[in-house]
Amino acid sequence: MPHRTLAPVFAGLRLGLHVLFGGLLALVVVRVLLTDGSPVALALSGVLGLVYLCGIAVARRRSRVLAVAWVAVLTLLWASLVWLVPEAAYLVFPLFFLYLHVLPRVAGPLAVVATTAVTIVAFAVHGGLTVGGVVGPIVGAGVALLIGLGYSALERRAAEREALMAELIATRDRLAAAEREQGVLAERSRLAREIHDTVAQGLSSIQMLLHAAERADADGPGLDYVRLARRTAADGLAETRRFIRELAPPSLDSGLGSALTRLAAERATSEGMDVDVVIDDDVVLPMDAQTALLRIAQGALANVAQHARADRVGIRLTRNERTVRLRIADDGVGFDPADLEGSASPTDSFGLRALRERVDQLDGRLDVVSAPGRGTVVSVTLPVGPS
Repeated sequence: MPHRTLAPVFAGLRLGLHVLFGGLLALVVVRVLLTDGSPVALALSGVLGLVYLCGIAVARRRSRVLAVAWVAVLTLLWASLVWLVPEAAYLVFPLFFLYLHVLPRVAGPLAVVATTAVTIVAFAVHGGLTVGGVVGPIVGAGVALLIGLGYSALERRAAEREALMAELIATRDRLAAAEREQGVLAERSRLAREIHDTVAQGLSSIQMLLHAAERADADGPGLDYVRLARRTAADGLAETRRFIRELAPPSLDSGLGSALTRLAAERATSEGMDVDVVIDDDVVLPMDAQTALLRIAQGALANVAQHARADRVGIRLTRNERTVRLRIADDGVGFDPADLEGSASPTDSFGLRALRERVDQLDGRLDVVSAPGRGTVVSVTLPVGPS
């Protein structure tokens, strides 16, 4: 939601400019009616007013070309009117602000100077060259320039303030999301510790006691039941440990490089793949980036194990001044990323959609390059700031 605290000020200034132009134009019409009632002057005044009203609609379309054309037509009409009615010279004051607001930076002040000169000449033609006829337009032009420059500076400051507010709001949202994620991670760790200290330890004790019972009464009548209980406890213990591994990520105490190396070794052992890991020596990352990259690597390697039928996988982690890049490439069967992502199930926790969502949470970029029979390369780039 945009925060334009100065928007009412700008709207008031524009309204004041419109009212000033309308009032001065009405003054010109009254002057014509009270003197000779020239139909040409009245017609020019009416056309000038209509063109000005049309320009308000043009300004809403935010077209620089149309706005410049509008100001040029206004200037020609005003220059024609000022030779017929001397009071029309006062209309140059609101025109000054239009020049400074609509025309480019250099063209605006030049237009102010040029129309000031036209105004002085018009006063001289109608009433002779006087001090007031010279000083008045010059002072008006100077005041308009100062106000116009101040308006431009105020508008720039307002734009900077708006951009800063948007950045602060985005930072606040990211901090809130990070706090929620930290709360989820803390709860998962708590559950993992609770299960480990209760269920897992109990099952482990049952298994040890049943082992002892087997050894103590190898030929007893309840041996089959004891063995069944031991196998049941062993299965429950294995399932509980699997659950704990899913809840609690591998420890990052020794850094992301060690965790990736350990993950690669586990995959190489369980899947029979050749996994190479290359990590820059100077890769030092905040914990949120380490966790995200580790999870992304887990998901990508799970994809390789489930779908790629690859013999070789390469993992490379690099960092420059502003970003960190994780690249995972395999020599598997490959796929068409567009087709797979279009048909991916939302429940596929290791799918491309899940990887992309995790990367988007950290304002990163996910690139997937693959083709049938040509393997797959998954590249993740995250902004981490200067090291």
